[in-house]
Amino acid sequence: MKLFDVYPLNNITITRAQGSQVWDEQGTKYLDLYGGHAVISIGHGHPHWKKRIEEQLSKISFYSNSIHIPLQEALAEKLGKVSGKVDYQLFLCNSGAEANENALKLASFHTGRKKIVAFSKAFHGRTSLAVAATDNGNYRAPVNETNNVSFLPFNDSQALEDHFSQHGNEIAAVIIEGIQGVGGIHIAEDQFLRTIRQCCDTYGAVYIADSVQCGYGRSGKFFSHDYAGVQADIYSMAKGMGNGFPVAGIIISPAIKPKHFQLGTTFGGNHLACAAALAVLEVLEREQLIDHADKLGNELMQALRQLTPLENVRGRGLMIGFDVPEQWGALRQRLLTDHQIFTGEAKPRVVRLLPSLALLPEEANQLIDALKKEMALYPIT
Repeated sequence: MKLFDVYPLNNITITRAQGSQVWDEQGTKYLDLYGGHAVISIGHGHPHWKKRIEEQLSKISFYSNSIHIPLQEALAEKLGKVSGKVDYQLFLCNSGAEANENALKLASFHTGRKKIVAFSKAFHGRTSLAVAATDNGNYRAPVNETNNVSFLPFNDSQALEDHFSQHGNEIAAVIIEGIQGVGGIHIAEDQFLRTIRQCCDTYGAVYIADSVQCGYGRSGKFFSHDYAGVQADIYSMAKGMGNGFPVAGIIISPAIKPKHFQLGTTFGGNHLACAAALAVLEVLEREQLIDHADKLGNELMQALRQLTPLENVRGRGLMIGFDVPEQWGALRQRLLTDHQIFTGEAKPRVVRLLPSLALLPEEANQLIDALKKEMALYPIT
């Protein structure tokens, strides 16, 4: 048997990782500014995270949600404290797609409606309903096609208001990333998020804040939606929640009441997942990594803006993107092969930076130095 070939791969095998550094099988060291799709939130191999998982593994690693699991309650309490959403309710699952799937399903249960509003360049996951709300036809199979999702222009309040005025009584939910990741690091404007809140309040729809990639402190606030000063009805989260251990969840407004058997999961909220997620929150709090991400991210963006070949540097905290001139189309690959720096991309020419929130200033400067060398070697003509 061989692997089903769905991923374009770099010819690199990582065998060790610590902090923001990873090493391949030849011992070559790389700077990780991508964190495995924004997953590494507190740094590879954080000692507290490892200790939490190891201690739990020595007790019990898994049992189903048919029993009382105190770790889930401890996680809910800590998450409420660190996020500031103390009155919300937590449902645990395994992945960002599953989180958004359950968020959309719960919104439909709550409202009794089936229409969803999503936005241009949105990415919400690859499961059936999440991918139906994703604005990329390459990800949707024929079975995923539905007339229940409308895609509106991103950051266009008038288009949103007009759509609600025509269809508001049919709309179950609006789902939006506070910062689009796969779409290219596009920030949802604060006023646009306030308009979503107003429309949902007026028409009884559910505001779903997709925080799978832009949440968990990456933006310099716990949820990037917090910049707008609004409260969503449901927040989805995954990625940095477990620092590499598969765990995800949604937190749900107290206005939405639970009902047995509406939602469920086999592996979600298992003992090891809760131990990993608790460790992440404890480290975020103790090491003040959210404030650190805000400060260092602003400094890094300022430094990037001084490099004139780069275009449209944008982001919040340590979720940063910039456009690459056409002549620098191979920049991301050269950063990897010539400078040993992992970054991400979005088509057609966006470099994405999603490092650990514990990234050191000298590591951020390593990227700036590499870019300056590229400017000298490949000047824009």
